Amino acid sequence: MSGPDRLYFTESDEANALIAADPMALLVGFVLDQQVTVQKAFMGPLVLRERLGSLDADAIASADLEAIFREKPAIHRFPGSMAERVQAMAAHVRDHYDGDAARVWTDAADAAALRANLAALPGFGEMKIKSLGSVLAHRFGVAAAEELVPWHPTLGNVDSPQALSDYQAMKKLHKAEWTKAAGPPASA
Repeated sequence: MSGPDRLYFTESDEANALIAADPMALLVGFVLDQQVTVQKAFMGPLVLRERLGSLDADAIASADLEAIFREKPAIHRFPGSMAERVQAMAAHVRDHYDGDAARVWTDAADAAALRANLAALPGFGEMKIKSLGSVLAHRFGVAAAEELVPWHPTLGNVDSPQALSDYQAMKKLHKAEWTKAAGPPASA
């Protein structure tokens, strides 16, 4: 996969280099990117590799991931459910792409095929499809991902530590605005 030598999603240079160089690490980070900070989610692939010894799809799919995820410090806030999701995603990559995570996007002839490939990954909903699509388009030059890029900023716009900080501040502000716009919950 050609692209940047780093994605600036964590404070660890080693983790940032890993998620830029290893497509499986990038997918694991995206699976973990919920209900924790971006930094914690994308630090997960490095911690998983250190504990498991590999980010090979078969190794992840075959391991007792829950024990690995629960080891202190836990890889995720919800180690049990996230271990299951990462394991299911790795099994999908093993079974559908012969363990080559990059084939999720390199096998896609167009945006519709890429969207279908991403949607088939366990743990990937519409927000993750758009966010990973944005990263693939902006950081790795994947043409099939261009149509998946949403109008609003995503991790695909993050190209430096400062850009990550700016992205997170803007995301927090938008969440507050959305919550305010929704108003108080309706009473039953």
